[in-house]
Amino acid sequence: MQRAFKAVTLPEPKAEAVNQIIGLSLSKAIDGLLPVALQSDISLHQQIEQAYRHSYLTAEDDVELFPHVRETLEAIRQRGYWLGVVTGKSKSGLLRVLERFDLSDQFYVLRTADCTHSKPHPAMVLECMQEMGVKAEHVCVVGDALFDIQMAKAAKVRSLGVSFGVAGSEELMQAGAEVVVNDFVELLQYFPPLQDLPQKPTMSGRKN
Repeated sequence: MQRAFKAVTLPEPKAEAVNQIIGLSLSKAIDGLLPVALQSDISLHQQIEQAYRHSYLTAEDDVELFPHVRETLEAIRQRGYWLGVVTGKSKSGLLRVLERFDLSDQFYVLRTADCTHSKPHPAMVLECMQEMGVKAEHVCVVGDALFDIQMAKAAKVRSLGVSFGVAGSEELMQAGAEVVVNDFVELLQYFPPLQDLPQKPTMSGRKN
């Protein structure tokens, strides 16, 4: 985002400001960083978006998974849970990431910011619930940003935070996270095998 602003000869936003908009759709993120007087400049908006996408694609080769992501996702799925992704990325960007890391088969539902409302609106969660035939009491959002926790709260579902992404543990807890983990593998403590529970969540539906 800093490179995108520099490319259109605008002052680079501070890293702290960029961190605060991570998770939003690209359009809303840019609005959050632009001065109010420039937010209605459609041409400028488009230039920043184009510069951002170019910079992001260039840097995408350096993206790596956090430790223990692959094995933890697989373990949660093997325990009987159905997984989905709700993200501020575009659908094309998400699909590239899933394909690159061979994670496409882990997820039953996907929602991106270019196909529905941006976080913290609850639409992403609610649409996934509807598609899978899942009730709110059987859903948990895992996120690293305040927008994730706020989205979960708006959708009236549980949320768990992870401390190694955007927001700190205290911020996530204050926003409403049930707990915050410091390593991805710690999530397994909160997703026990479903056969050990008195009632299995009704996660039924179709795979995309």
